[in-house]
Amino acid sequence: MKRIAYLLLLAVPCLAQAQNYSTALLPDSLRKGARAVIRESELILEIKSPGKAVEKEHNVYTILSPNGDNLGGYTSSFGKFNSINEISGVLYDSLGKQVRKVKRKDMQDKTYVDDMSLVSDTRYLEYNFYCKVYPYTVDYQEEDDINGILDFSDWIPLLNSGISTQHCKYTIIAPKDYTVRYMLMNGAAPPLITENRDKKIYTWEASNLPARNTEPSGPRWREMVPYVLIAPSDFEAQGYKGNMSTWENYGKFIAQLRAGRDILPDNIRQQVHALVDTIPDKRRKVYALYHYLQQNTHYMNVSLGIGGLQPFPAEYVAVKKYGDCKALSNYMVALLKEAGIPARYVEIMSGNDAPPMIEAFSSRQSNHIITCVPMGKDSLWLECTNQTVPVGYMGTFTGGRKAILIDDDGAHIVATPSYSADDNTRCRVIRAQIGADGNLDASVNTMYRCVRQDLPQSMIDEMSAEDRTKYLNELFSLPTYTVDKSHYEEEKGPLPVVKEDLHLLAPNYAGVSGRRLFIAPNLVDRSHKRLPADSVRKYDYITDRAYTDIDSVEISVPPGYQPEAMPEDVTIDGKYGRFKASVKFDNDKLIYYRYLQQSIKHYPPADYPGLVRFYEQLYQADNQKVVLVKKE
Repeated sequence: MKRIAYLLLLAVPCLAQAQNYSTALLPDSLRKGARAVIRESELILEIKSPGKAVEKEHNVYTILSPNGDNLGGYTSSFGKFNSINEISGVLYDSLGKQVRKVKRKDMQDKTYVDDMSLVSDTRYLEYNFYCKVYPYTVDYQEEDDINGILDFSDWIPLLNSGISTQHCKYTIIAPKDYTVRYMLMNGAAPPLITENRDKKIYTWEASNLPARNTEPSGPRWREMVPYVLIAPSDFEAQGYKGNMSTWENYGKFIAQLRAGRDILPDNIRQQVHALVDTIPDKRRKVYALYHYLQQNTHYMNVSLGIGGLQPFPAEYVAVKKYGDCKALSNYMVALLKEAGIPARYVEIMSGNDAPPMIEAFSSRQSNHIITCVPMGKDSLWLECTNQTVPVGYMGTFTGGRKAILIDDDGAHIVATPSYSADDNTRCRVIRAQIGADGNLDASVNTMYRCVRQDLPQSMIDEMSAEDRTKYLNELFSLPTYTVDKSHYEEEKGPLPVVKEDLHLLAPNYAGVSGRRLFIAPNLVDRSHKRLPADSVRKYDYITDRAYTDIDSVEISVPPGYQPEAMPEDVTIDGKYGRFKASVKFDNDKLIYYRYLQQSIKHYPPADYPGLVRFYEQLYQADNQKVVLVKKE
C-alpha cells in the first residue's frame, strides 16, 4: 500500500523489542557520510484475500544532524481503503532515554485538499517532535487494516541519500495459492521463501548498510541502489476485481473502471456536431474539440472513489465544468467518440524528473492521465488539464517517456513524443550600441522553441506585467541593467514557439580606461558551469537536457576605435557537445556568433575529466573580452 510521504511509518507494539537506542552504540561505518541512520525498519504485510490485508510497520530513525530532520516527522494516510488500528511515537535522546511518547490523539488529522483540490476522501495523520538537540531518535509504530488492495510497498533498504541502515526487514505472509509478484532491481537479493501450513512467507532482510550519497548530475536514487518491486497478482477494491500479472490484464481492469462513463448529455452532443460536422479534416476536428475542452473546463482535483483510479463520468464534467486529469481525459475521449474519432485513455508518470517505466513488471506506475488520438502513422497527444498548452505538445511534463495506453483488449506500452536538441532551440539576435562612456543600449530578440518555450510561455499565462518585469530584470548575468520594454508572441503547435522582444539598458557595460574599451561580446548567454576537477566520480554524469543555443550579436561602437586584442575562434565538436564561438570587428561593429548543442547522454566516470575540460573551455570562451583602442 503506497504512502504519501517518504516516511511511511507504520507498525504495532508487538513488533517492538526492548532496545537500547543510545547513539554511542552506532558503529562508525554507519555514521560515516550519514545524516540519519535507520536503526530498525520492519514491515509485515499479511494478505488475507485479494482484497484484504493487515499491515504492520515499526521504524526507528536516529537523526544525526539537521539535514536528517525530514525523517523525524511522521505522515500516514488513511481513508476508505485502510483504517489505522494502533499508532504511537516515541522520542529518545542521544543516550537512548525516553523523552516523550505520543499516541493518535496527539497527532494532527488532516485532509488532502489544497488550492487545486475540491474534495478528497483520503486523510492523513501527521506528527513531528521538532527536536533540535542532536543526535536524537524517533520510534514510530502502526497497524493498518486494508480493505481494498491495489498495490504493495516496494522494499528499498537504503531509503535515500545520506541515510545508512542498521537493520531492515520486509515480510509478506500470503495464502499458498496467492502469487506475490516481485522483481529484483540493481542486484537486490531474492527473498527467503518458507511455508507454514496454508501460508507462504516471503522475507527480505538486510543489515549494516553504509550510507551512499548522490552526485551532482548523477543517476536517480533508484538507479543507484538495490531494491525490490512488489505487486499483487489478483486484487480487489470496492467491488472491482482485477489481475495485474500482465499489462493486458491491468488494462482490462482500468477499462472496467471506465465502462459506461463516456456518456455525454444531449446538449453537449449537439455542440460537438455543430462544432465539427462541417470540418472535413480529422486532425482539424481534433484541434476544434481540444480547444472546446480548454475553453469550457478547468482542472480541479476530486480525489474520491477507488484509489483515485476511477474517472468521474463525462456527464459530471459536462455539468460541473471541472475535473481532475482522469475526468478531463475521459471527457475528451467521450467528445472525440461522439465525433466519430477513436481516442485512448493513457496512464503516465508525469514530472520533469519522473522515473522511467519498468516495462517488464506490470504494476501501477503512473500519477497522471493524458489522451492519445491515433492518426495513422503518428498520433496526437492531448494534455487535458492545461487550458493553454497546444495540441500535440507534451513538453517536459509528459514527453519523452513510456506510457500505458488503455485499449479495449487491455493495455499497451507506448512512447510519448521526444524532443531532440534540434527541436529545443533558443535563437537570439541582439543589436546593441555602446557609447564612449561604456553604456549599452540593446534590442534582444529571442525565439524559444519546444521545451525551451515552456518558461516564457508560463510567464505569459501566469505572471502579471509587474512580476514579469521584475523577473526579466533578474534574468541576465549583467552587473546592472534594466529591461524597459518587453513583448511576446506565441505560435501554437506540436512544436510551439514563443517570440520575445526586449529592450534593455546596461550602464557601464563596457570598461573604459583612457583610450580603451573592454567589451564582453557575449552579452547575456555566458556559461557559469565549472565542474570541480578534483572530484572522483562513482556514478555516471548525466546531461539530462537536449538543446541548441544560437546567438548572433552585433555591437556598434563609437567611430575611431580599432581592435587591440581579439579572442580566437573556438570550435569544439566531440562526444560532450558541439560549441562554436567567433568574433570579428568590421566597420565600427563587433560581430559575435555563438553555437552550443548538447544531447541527453550518460557519461561513465572515466569520461568525467573530459567533461571538466569541456565545460572549462565553454566558460573561458564565453567570458573573453575584446579590447578596442581609440585611434590617435
